[in-house]
Amino acid sequence: MCLILLALNVVPRRPWLLLGNRDEFHGRPSAAAQAWDDAPDVIGGRDLEAGGSWLALNRSGRFAAITNVRSGAPRRGTRSRGDLVATFARGGATPVSYAREAAAHRAEFGPFNFVVGDRETVACASSLRDQAWPLAPGVHVLSNGPPDVSWPKAARLRERFLALCRANEAQHPHSHDAAFCETAEPADAALLDLLADVSQPPDDELPETGVPFELERILAPIFIRGEQYGTRASTLAYARSDGGLVLHERRFGPGGVPAGETRIET
Repeated sequence: MCLILLALNVVPRRPWLLLGNRDEFHGRPSAAAQAWDDAPDVIGGRDLEAGGSWLALNRSGRFAAITNVRSGAPRRGTRSRGDLVATFARGGATPVSYAREAAAHRAEFGPFNFVVGDRETVACASSLRDQAWPLAPGVHVLSNGPPDVSWPKAARLRERFLALCRANEAQHPHSHDAAFCETAEPADAALLDLLADVSQPPDDELPETGVPFELERILAPIFIRGEQYGTRASTLAYARSDGGLVLHERRFGPGGVPAGETRIET
């Protein structure tokens, strides 16, 4: 993936909620979100070139998602980044221990930001950091930059998510002293629509990642419309307090044309 928002203990009755866009070459073969034939408890999309995934859930409530890190010329590792996601989703390691392992072996993969979690704990690792770290309750956004740097698209997604939460809170004035954004569940469609934002940030706010400036502009919006490369999937995933899970994926072809939609509930 290239942009991930993770809300921990923020939305009511959803211990964790994840929004993410996967930006990729349209020619790279991929499978739509579904239960995996070789691991029926795992749900997610599948990279058919390397066999891994950009986002996957386990019916137990575990989840993993990964972004690449943009730093000029692409660099491939000896192992696919998608293996980090697939192995955690299939396995039983705790989020903290697995994130530590990912950090320890970060040189084996192309540049990445990585998040893993379950219903109690969430942890991150990055190829740009020596150590993994836990995530506290709140709203967190990862993009293709360093984990401690907020690119314009990341800041915009966070701001629009919080604005949607405020709007839902305003519609439920009879809650008592609930924490901010903890009074209503935003509609799934409205959450997914946040990922369709094609607004162009000002040029003077764009990061410098070593790619040509015109390409930097093309890659700057939350949703990228490209003929060869662009947003191929927008995903909403969350755990419910009743023990269930939801994964809702919208898929897109060249030029951002809708190419299908899948909703899976456990």
